[in-house]
Amino acid sequence: MFATVTLTLFGGFLQTIKLFLLTLLFSLPLGLLICFGSMSNVRMIKVPVRFVIWVIRGTPLMLQLLVMYYGPGIILGVNIWGSGDTGRFVAALVAFVINYSCYFSEIYRGGIQSIPVGQYEAGEVLGMTRSQIFFKIVLLQVIKRIVPPVSNEIITLVKDTSLARVIAVYEIIWEGQSFIKSAGIIWPLFYTGVFYLLFSGLLTLLFGRIEKRLSYFR
Repeated sequence: MFATVTLTLFGGFLQTIKLFLLTLLFSLPLGLLICFGSMSNVRMIKVPVRFVIWVIRGTPLMLQLLVMYYGPGIILGVNIWGSGDTGRFVAALVAFVINYSCYFSEIYRGGIQSIPVGQYEAGEVLGMTRSQIFFKIVLLQVIKRIVPPVSNEIITLVKDTSLARVIAVYEIIWEGQSFIKSAGIIWPLFYTGVFYLLFSGLLTLLFGRIEKRLSYFR
C-alpha cells in the first residue's frame, strides 16, 4: 500500500514541479518587463501597469485561478482553454504567471531603486550609455540584493501550486486527497508534506549557495 501511495503521489508531484518550473520560466522575465512599465516616465504606461499590480497583489490567488478558468467562458461564451486536463493546466499556468510576475516586478523595482543615484552618475561621467550602466554596473548589484526576497517567493510558489486543485488540476494534494474517498485513509494527504519539505529544503540549500557566491559585493 505504501509503495502504491508513493508512486501515485510522485505522479502528482511531477505535475506540481511542471507547474512550478513553467511559472518561473515565464514569470521571472515577464516580471522584469512589468517592473520597467511600473517605473516608466510615461503616465499612460505607468498608471495601467501599477493598477494591474495593485489588483493582482490585492486579491487571492485562488480567486484569480477561478476567474482565469471560468471567466472567459462566462463573459465570452467560449472556453478558450479547451477541455480536459491540458486546458485546466494551461489556465492555471497563466494565472500563476500573471500573479508571480507582478510580485517579482515589485521585488525588481525595489532592488533597482535601492542602487544609489551616484553610481548612475559615475557611469555617465565615464561615457557609458544607459543600457551599459544598467547591465554592467547596476544589474549584478540588483541580483545580489533581490536573491533573498526572490528565493522566498519561489519557495512560496512551491506551496501555492496546491491551489491549482481548485480547478481540478491533478497535482500532489489532489492525489493525496483522492485516497480519502477511494480507500478511506487520510495519511497519504499528510504524506504529501514530505514531498513539499524535501523540495523546499533543496531550494533553500540552492539559494543559500547562490547568496554565498554573490557575497563578493560586500
